Amino acid sequence: MERNWRHARHFEGVVCYMLLTLFTVHVCGKFVVEKNSISVTSPDSLKGVYDSAIGNFGLPEYGGTMAGMVVYPKDGAKACKSFSESFKKATSGGLPSVVLVDRGDCYFALKVWNAQNAGAAAVLVADDRSEALITMDSPEEGNATPDYLDNITIPSALIEKKFGDSLKKALGSGDMVNINLDWRESLPHPDDRVEYEFWTNSNDECGSKCDTQVEFVKNFKGAAQIMEQGGYTLFTPHYITWYCPQAFTLSKQCKSQCINHGRYCAPDPEQDFTVGYDGKDVVAENLRQLCVFKIATDIQKPWIWWDYVTDFQIRCPMKDKKYNQDCAEEVMKSLELPIDKIRDCMGNPEADEDNPFLKAEQEAQVGHDSRGDVTILPTLVINNRQYRGKLDKGAVLKAICSGFQEKTEPPVCLSDGIETNECLTNNGGCWTNPKTNVTACKDTFRGRVCECPLVQGVQFQGDGYNNCEV
Repeated sequence: MERNWRHARHFEGVVCYMLLTLFTVHVCGKFVVEKNSISVTSPDSLKGVYDSAIGNFGLPEYGGTMAGMVVYPKDGAKACKSFSESFKKATSGGLPSVVLVDRGDCYFALKVWNAQNAGAAAVLVADDRSEALITMDSPEEGNATPDYLDNITIPSALIEKKFGDSLKKALGSGDMVNINLDWRESLPHPDDRVEYEFWTNSNDECGSKCDTQVEFVKNFKGAAQIMEQGGYTLFTPHYITWYCPQAFTLSKQCKSQCINHGRYCAPDPEQDFTVGYDGKDVVAENLRQLCVFKIATDIQKPWIWWDYVTDFQIRCPMKDKKYNQDCAEEVMKSLELPIDKIRDCMGNPEADEDNPFLKAEQEAQVGHDSRGDVTILPTLVINNRQYRGKLDKGAVLKAICSGFQEKTEPPVCLSDGIETNECLTNNGGCWTNPKTNVTACKDTFRGRVCECPLVQGVQFQGDGYNNCEV
């Protein structure tokens, strides 16, 4: 049985689930699987394009492609234990190994980890039942989140049983199976601005996911602010809230975890409403951070949100008993934010009425059209598609950069580790003037392009490959 079955999301399936804290909320949700395509280039009998579901861990190659040869393990095809064989030299022609493993008996992430350690460049998990594609999520949260989870650095995807069976049949017949994994259309890239959302939470004591979230905000802040200040992106923070059933709004549990008479709730940080901070403290700070963003946007400096959240995490942690209004307002004061306006924005948490900002958050987290519900924290939504993979600065930046129309990427997308640097070798095969070193080669996020250059106000004309003339 799949241990992390609760986190397997059916494509556009309507699923009802229970949010269990010290109160229970019943929610019906729509979950959408984010996909990348797989092109089989050989053998001829399998040539074609197939869908796969991007795993919600590791590092998908958003905006890029990967050619590889499929390898099916001789032993331990479910990949629940370390492999005795190495996949690093398992293919001919220098192609990376894309290891095919079977679903079942252990976490999806453990399968990928074991294959990565044996030299896999990517992993395909073949479903063991005939069904629509689902998202492979990370293991359940608990007291012992696997240490390996943050160290998975390769992409993975789930494929349908029929496709997996066909791959295994071809390999069993001695065929060489070459494929091309393609993430270029996994995120829309219609124009020169990327719109993205970060669904987060101000709670800093919820285990490894909170630690990852805090670290991500701190590391990503600089790039986020550069893109926002340059007008390259439109960023919006969001916060998931739940509600308390009408019959229980006066219960001790709901009063400790909710504001506005049970309308907006968060789980208790310690999972014990008799000690420490309560869920209502988390909701209040979430609302405060929404209002910081609103007021900062009003003064045309929305990027200040990143400064506030980062400083609050450092200066006002729960462990130091500083997670409160006084400490939050000290942070606002240091950033020269208008405290009175933010207080007015927050309203009265004791009032028996809707809060317009939190009500809007509850509406925004419900899926519409091709977009699914936001149910997992943290979640990034880029150009209206949910990002899959590790919450890592480099991986997220690469995903955001893949959301720009080709050749409109901002300079931050062409920094070391992001741009392709193909022009460094033989000018990328483009035209060049050997006397002046003027070249038509231009590196972009997705790869080099050959375009005749503009030099000192003079535009060269030509095909960019064989000639460029004034």
